[in-house]
Amino acid sequence: MLNRFKDFQKKRMEIFREIVKQGWDEKLSNYNLDELAKEIKEKYNYQDKDMTFIKDHIRVALGLDTKEDMNFSNEAQAALNHGQVKRPVVNKIEGACQYCGKEFETNDCYESCKYEAQMYKRTKGPIIVNDKCLSCGNCVSSCSFGAIADKIEFVPLLKLLKDETTPVYATVAPSIVGQFGDDITMGQLRTALKMLGFKDMIEVALFADMLTIKEAFEFNDLVNKQGDFFLTSCCCPVWIGLVENNYPQLFEHMSPALSPMVASGRVLKELYPEAKVVFIGPCIAKKSEAKEEEFREDIDFVLTFNELEEIFKAIDIDFNQLPGDEKDQASFAGRVYARTGGVSFSVKTVVNRIAPRRLIKFNAKKVDGVGKCKEILETLTQEEEIDANFIEGMGCEGGCVGGPRTNIEVDKATNMVNEYGEDSLIMTPFDNMNLIKILEELGADDIEEIAKDDKISSLLTR
Repeated sequence: MLNRFKDFQKKRMEIFREIVKQGWDEKLSNYNLDELAKEIKEKYNYQDKDMTFIKDHIRVALGLDTKEDMNFSNEAQAALNHGQVKRPVVNKIEGACQYCGKEFETNDCYESCKYEAQMYKRTKGPIIVNDKCLSCGNCVSSCSFGAIADKIEFVPLLKLLKDETTPVYATVAPSIVGQFGDDITMGQLRTALKMLGFKDMIEVALFADMLTIKEAFEFNDLVNKQGDFFLTSCCCPVWIGLVENNYPQLFEHMSPALSPMVASGRVLKELYPEAKVVFIGPCIAKKSEAKEEEFREDIDFVLTFNELEEIFKAIDIDFNQLPGDEKDQASFAGRVYARTGGVSFSVKTVVNRIAPRRLIKFNAKKVDGVGKCKEILETLTQEEEIDANFIEGMGCEGGCVGGPRTNIEVDKATNMVNEYGEDSLIMTPFDNMNLIKILEELGADDIEEIAKDDKISSLLTR
């Protein structure tokens, strides 16, 4: 009986792949979603009582909320016309938890929530407390039965990609390298994304270069004596949310810098006001971050690596036949933001450049994974001394390369990120001519104005 629920992540992607095919062929608005639900039911031996479960997963794959009713008549058209996917990103799907059995406390999902918001109790399903949930995605990837799912944002994006009058930029996380095959170059990915309808692919690492300079100046201004400390990483919404929600007394030590994702959208839209920006990364939490009130105008949609892989499969993109449109957009420093310690390394290189004679030397502490993040925050809350003045936190083990929606394992991804960083012809953010050109277009005369110019600083500040 339980086989129909087990390993549901693959079945979920099968649903999504079919939706992509119909949408790409411009048949989705008239597509019979009831037939899709029936096909899934019959293929995997679901029962009649499971149809609400199946249909809710189809809705989430369309980027829509779950519903109690069974009416599917306007769902596809509603998804196509959806201007922006709404919160909550992580949705409870009724109908699966009842099959976990009496010993569900032994399942991987039971302890999956790391934020003291115990999700699994003796009820019909998970309890999602939205003011505690940080959308890290750990619960989603831990549940093989499909009781929790994150919305997929591709269908609402389709209209924009088909509209040749609207420039849509794909900004890709530094951890993207290697996610679609060992021999697939970033230039081939750029070509593939252009085939989907994107105007261009931009490395988010370019904006990490900008933020590295900003954080280096902030560190230099704020850490001037023993006992001073500075919290980052701005790139991890799980870490930032953990500090803000659970340790508000420490939040004054947090860098006010935007995440590189949000900065990519904000800067691109400043340069190209009619543009739309889609972030592609490894992280479910980024979907939620993009929907925060202050960032909703900056990032229009978020896709994950495994979602993009399914899109490529659905429309039969053969990377072996694609030419590479190669560009060096970011420095070594910006590219290694993808792994634990990357932010610390990058900021240190700039601090040493702008203030080589600092009396209080840059001393970083790097932690990854929720447990270690909470441990160091508890230490700081209790005012215990630590041998560091720059604390970098990353919610996923290994950093962004360990995100819940990656396609390859952490060690391999880390090695590929390091190699890709070393391949860059740009060694530090100060050497990045792409960055200098952007600053010139924004009206700045000097790279240091990232920290000093009010207009540019506002583009990079929460």
